[in-house]
Amino acid sequence: MTHALSRYLPHYRALLSLGMPIVVGQLGVIVLGFADTLMIGHHSTPGLAAASFVNNMFNLCIIFSTGFSYGLTPIVGNLYGRSRLAEAGLALRCSLAANTVVAVLQMLAMGALYLCLDGLGQPPELMPLIKPYYLVLLASLPFVMLFNGFKQFTDGITQTRTAMWLLLAGNAMNIVGNYLLIYGKLGLPELGLLGAGISTLASRIAMVAAFAWLVLRARRFARYRAGLLRWRWSWAWFKRLNALGWPVGLQMGMETASFSLSIIMVGWLGTVALAGHQVMLTISQFTFMLYYGMGAAVAVRVSNFRGAGDVASVRRTAYAGFHLILLMAAVLLAALWCVRGQVGTWFTDSPEVAALVPGLFVPFLVYQFGDGLQICFANALRGIEDVKPMMVIAFVAYFVISLPAGYLFAFPLGLGLEGIWWAFPFGLTSAGLMLWARFASRTRPSRG
Repeated sequence: MTHALSRYLPHYRALLSLGMPIVVGQLGVIVLGFADTLMIGHHSTPGLAAASFVNNMFNLCIIFSTGFSYGLTPIVGNLYGRSRLAEAGLALRCSLAANTVVAVLQMLAMGALYLCLDGLGQPPELMPLIKPYYLVLLASLPFVMLFNGFKQFTDGITQTRTAMWLLLAGNAMNIVGNYLLIYGKLGLPELGLLGAGISTLASRIAMVAAFAWLVLRARRFARYRAGLLRWRWSWAWFKRLNALGWPVGLQMGMETASFSLSIIMVGWLGTVALAGHQVMLTISQFTFMLYYGMGAAVAVRVSNFRGAGDVASVRRTAYAGFHLILLMAAVLLAALWCVRGQVGTWFTDSPEVAALVPGLFVPFLVYQFGDGLQICFANALRGIEDVKPMMVIAFVAYFVISLPAGYLFAFPLGLGLEGIWWAFPFGLTSAGLMLWARFASRTRPSRG
């Protein structure tokens, strides 16, 4: 036992040092999600329900865009480890271009979906709230992609605190904007849900502008700017980023789709179910984002050891990351379980909505092991650039298993909203087991 701990202890320390700033930055995102839901929920239950529908549609884009931008991290991490800093700057330029192309494609797809909103069977009284909020979030997608490009670059060169501080500042700006525009303070109009959307758009623009200014002006990035600004364009890097980014983006996108597409089924259950679903999704994003902060550190460390040819450390880093995620899960879930009866009242004044939330906690707790498992080993596979099988694994877990199970449990078996949530443990755990098996087979020590 002591010998095993001594082997993992350096990896625990390194992952915590690298990953905690990412986790803190993710906490800023979580606090923003909590603030959005709290402010909108206490403004009106229809606003909370409309936010649930729109946010779930756009979460699919945002998680896909995050996954796509992750293709930059192992590339930059490898170049940084070999002191090829100008080339890392060129990789950032190619990543920003690739992310912009993906943002345009996402806007076209989501614009087409906007034209079909009336045919998705959502409560008609929500449509005047859904449509303007949808359009404002649509306009913010390019800024999400550009921020992700800068963030993965700084994470890859181990400057994880840069994105952390920008996320915290941007989210503070968003919360203040929400307060002013949702409720109409300081002489501003009371815009409700639309005000939350405008505040989100403004904060995303500000974060990208601040990140670009830092990279272009700060002394610590000077050695990267030759490649970023002056080197010739590299189609090879652009193609490699796409080869890595699309599989990871699709894997993460299909995972999110098991939640986001479920929102259509939740809408069939009515406005109260939509509002309750949004409250529980806000709680679930709390754990998901924290796990992904540690998972991102796993990807960076794995890519560094892979570049050095140290397979043993690649494996130990991945398993050390999973140990830390399980520890995070145990602490977080113990605290959340103790307050499950009060959580709904934090977000809404509606007793009907608040009453739905405690029943969703059991499936939520059950799927945490699978969620942590799939996050850790998806990032480990990203670190060794073995990403194509992840698409197949995600399709099977989320489209073949999770979504059909949600429909079966909710409607033929009559479990309603709880039935939709009981499908998530099946999809996440099956994905985690398949990703772990793939990683284990790819990093198995050679014999002889």
